[in-house]
Formats: sequence, structure tokens, C-alpha cells
Amino acid sequence: MPNDVDLTTAQSNSSVQPSAEGFIFQELDTLNSLISKTVGMPEDFRERLTQMIQRLDRMAKLGHYASEFDTLSRYIELVTSIPWASRTEDILDLTHAQEKMDAEHYGMQDVKERVLEYLATVMLLKRRGQDAIGKSPVLLLVGLQGVGKTTLAKSVAETLGRKFIRIPMGGIGSPLELRGKTKALPGAEPGQIVKALMKTQVKNPLILLDEIEKASGEAGLLADIMAILLEILDPNQNKEFRDHYIDYPIDLSEVLFICSANNTGTLSAALMDRMEVVKMPSYSNDEKVVIARDYLFPKVREKSGLQEEELQVDPNLWPKIVTPFGYDSGIRSLGRILEAMCRKVAKQIIMGEVTGVYVTEENLKYYLPSW
Repeated sequence: MPNDVDLTTAQSNSSVQPSAEGFIFQELDTLNSLISKTVGMPEDFRERLTQMIQRLDRMAKLGHYASEFDTLSRYIELVTSIPWASRTEDILDLTHAQEKMDAEHYGMQDVKERVLEYLATVMLLKRRGQDAIGKSPVLLLVGLQGVGKTTLAKSVAETLGRKFIRIPMGGIGSPLELRGKTKALPGAEPGQIVKALMKTQVKNPLILLDEIEKASGEAGLLADIMAILLEILDPNQNKEFRDHYIDYPIDLSEVLFICSANNTGTLSAALMDRMEVVKMPSYSNDEKVVIARDYLFPKVREKSGLQEEELQVDPNLWPKIVTPFGYDSGIRSLGRILEAMCRKVAKQIIMGEVTGVYVTEENLKYYLPSW
């Protein structure tokens, strides 16, 4: 908005400057256009928004308008960005699902089998025209940090052809961060669930509620957050999820939720009853060698812009590279150290110091200083 137009202070009993008046009516026309072009918006909600615009229009014509103009214009811009009807079509191919998970995740046969069984149930119900999401339990992936919970959830989304988004529950300190704040409050905005729909621009994404046990540690707030999670994950309630900011029921029944946790100690019994626990085991050193050599390293090298011939590692070095992370149940730290090695080589190549690097026991200390 132009700086010379102040819409934040009520201007009763004073004439609106022509330039300001023209701007107001132009903005109202733009908002009306947004409302009319929003596909799938419920008609009663569309009518409510139209009435809000008409009220502001009358106020502007009388020569004054309230500070609610900025609040309302932002509100309409946000609610019209909700994907009321847009969705992706699910890919119902279990063979594709198995190939995708095998390509992305080494080992974990029991875990992958559990996930495939879950997907098979979803696919079977979908093929028969039934409510696949509502009749299926929510997967809860439980395991220590770095064992692949997030990447497994991403694989499920890619397998089904769904948009993926992660909500880190460790940053949720208040129930309002999930449910939103009423638009009358300063700085109000929708909650994380509605924001996830806006970011993916579909009404049926896969949303990962990551590390749900890390939500607010305060007993009272934690109980409130658990209650909201139960509402979000319960198919009998989430068809009319009410975000305080939107102030209109949002249908979450097509969203596929997956949860993750490092442990389940703080989760309520009611919430646990809604979920199917899939335990993610820690990796052994032998498994880490295979993961680092065949999965992580090729991806990190490519991500750094390096060709295969520009950076290679002596195959006999992998056990030595992995060993310092024996205490680490996952592979996150290992991935970071490989990224650092690739960046160092990329810099050398750009500086013209080398055309390629072969990491051996003699130069390992240079490329991995922590050793």
C-alpha cells in the first residue's frame, strides 16, 4: 500500500481525499475479484466475505473508514488462497511404492513391510470408492534422531504422488500455533495446519507432524495441544476443523497425516489409540557403511555439483569414516560430514587447485579434519 495513504486510523467526520478514495474502491474491486474467482469456496462463506466488502464500501462512500480495512483485506487475501477444491490424484501402485522405498532406504525391511501393508489398505479402500484415510490409522514413526523418519514420510508422499510438508512440532509452544489466532488480534494469522494447505495449494497433501512429543512441555499447554492433535487426526472431527483465524470449518478429511516421535512418553493415551506405531531401529556400523557409500555419498556429491570422477573415496576407507559415529544411532551427522568434504573439494576445483580428488588414508585428515 502507498505510504501516503493511512488506513490504520479511523477518519470519522472527515472527507476522504480523492486519491485515497480511488485507491480504496480499487482495492475493494480487487478483493471482490479474488472472492469470485476462488474455486470450491462454500457459497455461504463466499456470501459472508461479500457482505464484509459491501460494508466497507458503504463506509468509504460516507467519507470515512475504519482501521479494519487492512485487517479485512489481509484476511480475504489469505482465505482465498486456501485450496478449497484443488487436489492431486493418488498413485495406487504398490510395486512402485516398494521400488521407491527400496531406492531411498537401505535395510529396514520390517519397517518398509509395515508401511507397504498400510499403503495396500489405503489403495484397496480407494479402489473400492471408500474413505481410505478415515478408515486407516495414522502412522506414528518412532525412533531416535537421524534414523530416517522424515525421509520415510517423504517417500510415502512421493509414492502416492502427494505434496509433502513438514510441521516441526518442537516449535509449537501454544495451541494457537496449530489453531490460529482470531483476526481481531494484532498480528493474527492462521495456524500451522491451514498454512500447510496454503503452502502446498492442495487439500490432500501428506502432512508430517514431526517430533510431536516435543510440543510445549508445560503440562497445561501440552494437554491442550494433545487435544487439538486428536481433533486433527480423528476422521470424525477433522471434516470440520475450525481455525480461529479463518473462523469457518475447514475439511481436513483428505489430508494424509503421518506423525513422528523420538519417544512416546508424553503422548496421551487417547492420541496413541488413534495411531499405529512403527518402530524405526537404529543403524549398525555395517549398515551405515552401505548407507554412506551407496546412498548418502552419491546424493551429496551430486547436490554439491560434483561429477563422479571429480570426487571418489577409497572403498576400504568407509568403515573408518563411519566408525566415529558409532555412538550416533542415525546418519544425520554422517551426512553433514560428507557435505563438508564435498564443499571442500568443490572449492579446490573452482580455485583451480585440482581437477579431481581421490580420498585415501593419506589425505583423509585434510578432507575430514575432525578425524
